[in-house]
Amino acid sequence: MEYISGESREQKILLPDSIDDYVEGNNAVRVIEAYIDSLNLADLGFDKTEPHQTGRPMYNPKDLLKLYLYGYMNRVRSSRRLERETKRNLEVLWLLGRLTPDHKTIARFRQENSRALKNAFDDFVKVCVKLGLYGKELIAIDGSKFKAVNSRRRNFTKGQLQKRIEEINGKIAAYFEELDSNDATEGAGGEEKTAEAIAGIVGELKKRKGRYERYVYELEGTGEKQKSQTDTDSRLMPSNGNIDVCYNVQTAVDAKNKLVVDFKVTNQGNDKNFITPMSVSSQKLLKKERLTVVTDGGYESISDMLAAACRGVAVHVAGTDFDICIPAKEGEQVQIRSHHNGRCVYLAERNIALCPMGNVLYPAYHAKHSYKSDRGVFYNYEACKQCACKCTTDARGRFQYKVPMAREDFTKTYNDQGLAVKQIRIKADRALVKQRKSIVEHPFGTIKRAMDAGYCLTKGLPNVAGEFSLTFLAYNLKRAINILGSKKLIESMA
Repeated sequence: MEYISGESREQKILLPDSIDDYVEGNNAVRVIEAYIDSLNLADLGFDKTEPHQTGRPMYNPKDLLKLYLYGYMNRVRSSRRLERETKRNLEVLWLLGRLTPDHKTIARFRQENSRALKNAFDDFVKVCVKLGLYGKELIAIDGSKFKAVNSRRRNFTKGQLQKRIEEINGKIAAYFEELDSNDATEGAGGEEKTAEAIAGIVGELKKRKGRYERYVYELEGTGEKQKSQTDTDSRLMPSNGNIDVCYNVQTAVDAKNKLVVDFKVTNQGNDKNFITPMSVSSQKLLKKERLTVVTDGGYESISDMLAAACRGVAVHVAGTDFDICIPAKEGEQVQIRSHHNGRCVYLAERNIALCPMGNVLYPAYHAKHSYKSDRGVFYNYEACKQCACKCTTDARGRFQYKVPMAREDFTKTYNDQGLAVKQIRIKADRALVKQRKSIVEHPFGTIKRAMDAGYCLTKGLPNVAGEFSLTFLAYNLKRAINILGSKKLIESMA
């Protein structure tokens, strides 16, 4: 028995008459072509949508968008690899009509159209809404970290910079001592460094010190806490149990078919205060006034939750179960922070606070600690003595609420006249919280594993946002093909 053998390379064969015969009718590239050809790129904000009258003819941006969308759907994201695919991949040869743009042209298209790529993503979301692929009832919001084009060695905090400056000062002082020692023992022989060598080393150290001092000055001027050298917008943050320089990508995912409704690329290390912006943008894209949103415990921000609730969003944050008192009169500006088992509300215009049981806490005194910023302390001892809810650990039974404020801003003047208070209960639905993972983790898992897009290729927030526009557009398109099938999707677009 012999092995299965292939045909001779010298055997003459009859190939199909056209490239179109190589691409089946239900191939995904036909969906890509049908969708991109249906777009008006000028309306979406793409560059060079009209050919120039003079000079060398340029590539149609629709062809470059087709190439990128095909690449992101098939784990090919870099411009150089996409260039190679245009010369050897039959599907790409069919899609581009045997065009072979170079990698610089391909990369420049993505860089110059970052905002337009987000518009293209939004456009396909609207297409999926018309096709009924979104349930428009339950949305899960979550964030995930994606590694930036910046190593940890090229990221500095202010403390790290100051430590390095001190180390350089110590090295410079040591070299000067060595230079003095060499002068004292001159002529005794040995292998000591020469004065010129030491001067060169000290000069290099001073240059490095000057660069670090400039970074410290920039951080103090901008108020930022980190300095990244390669990608200035990236930040050091926790990522999958490690600490790495990343971007935090927030997504809103519909529960019906796990399709991404909207996303936002940010360099914020945590998930605070993203419920309202992600919910509001999802409402606009889905054209739905009322939504139910579920998140994990990292999104717990009472002011953010209340702001979303005022916009018709029912918010369920894992682990939340508490009472809170807010002004019954609309329009009262409040600041809300956590305190033990309850939540306090600070009314800046009235200069009073509300405890979880609705008691008014009055301004008492100003405090300053070496490890914390200035704070105004508010409490109401008489109300705490008569309250049945023991939500304070103070030895005197006094519920204290500390509001960050400078000493010159603290005043004992307050206004509690005509205040109406209502108590509400914020409690997450356990069934929805349990369902959250199966909704929102699906896109992240697919993107990072199946699509090999767990890291960034571009630098800067705008460019990274454009890159993820392609990533999520490719993900949504793959999901739509899996749900409806290629032929039905092409017919609906036509």
